[in-house]
Amino acid sequence: MESPEARLKPRAVLVMGPGVREEVFAADGWARLAELADLHDDVLHELGSPAAVRALAGAEVLVTGWGCPRLGAELPDLAPRLRLIAHAAGTVKTFLDPAVLRRGVRVSSAADANAVPVAEFTFAAIVFGAKRAFTLAHRYREHGTKRDFSGMPWLGTHRITVGVVGLSRIGRRVAGLLRSLEAEVLVYDPYVAQDEVAALGGTSVDLDTLVRRSHVVTLHAPDTPETYRMLDKRRLARLRDGAVVINTGRGSLIDPDALLAELTSGRLDAILDVSDPEPLPPGHPLFSLPNVFLTPHLAGAQGNELARLARSALDEVARYRAGLPLRHEIRADELDRMA
Repeated sequence: MESPEARLKPRAVLVMGPGVREEVFAADGWARLAELADLHDDVLHELGSPAAVRALAGAEVLVTGWGCPRLGAELPDLAPRLRLIAHAAGTVKTFLDPAVLRRGVRVSSAADANAVPVAEFTFAAIVFGAKRAFTLAHRYREHGTKRDFSGMPWLGTHRITVGVVGLSRIGRRVAGLLRSLEAEVLVYDPYVAQDEVAALGGTSVDLDTLVRRSHVVTLHAPDTPETYRMLDKRRLARLRDGAVVINTGRGSLIDPDALLAELTSGRLDAILDVSDPEPLPPGHPLFSLPNVFLTPHLAGAQGNELARLARSALDEVARYRAGLPLRHEIRADELDRMA
């Protein structure tokens, strides 16, 4: 028979890919979740089985993560007691039908926690890109030359102009980190007021102005029809010689053929954590270019950084249980323009 204490806890079910619970929720995180909620014994990897249907029928809280199966419009019917989805990762757009939000289920995301390492990665990329660290490392490795700066249109971080495309959670953190540089910060985001940009130390401009004036352009816009190929052939051509393009957002934001042409010519440099397609096929020309630094979509939380994601989701479950407002709640009318 269920104890009175257990009845005070919301019934919670974990829904995520195989191995994700063990990866994201360390022992202390798992123990805290058990204190906060009456946990279903199994982690659901798919929702179609009779066992999954039975688990959902009693669920008040779903804790989701990477590899979460599609949560369709029928979810509130399958889980009539469901009140909260606490996502222990970033975007929910890949698996959540907006109808679930419209039917009154509250949804929270750990995107803000995931923004921390992405912003740190981006700031490091800005500094290394401006110092030509990767191009010069390649030159040093191939030719043994010491500080051969020949052919560099500009080099260094002092008083450069950095263009931040998208004042998302990550974009805001990047703008904050840029305060430590004597850099001019230009921001393009049609949804953010000029005074809000100014409060972060930036100047609001249109995208064409941003690409024309910036030494470094860093992309933090969501993947939407409006942002598809926003850095197209025309805008890439407007970048100054030696400009550095940094993409930790989505590969779809840049025209890949136009970018490859600019990088192959040597006119631009790039630091790319994402690509289109992703992953790039073996032997892709970008892998061999000395002015390109590629990473395998690792800017987001990895390793010990995953603890932030678990803590964010657990904090939201605790706030829900205590009847407090959620800190990272997602609204239905915000979903379209979110990453």
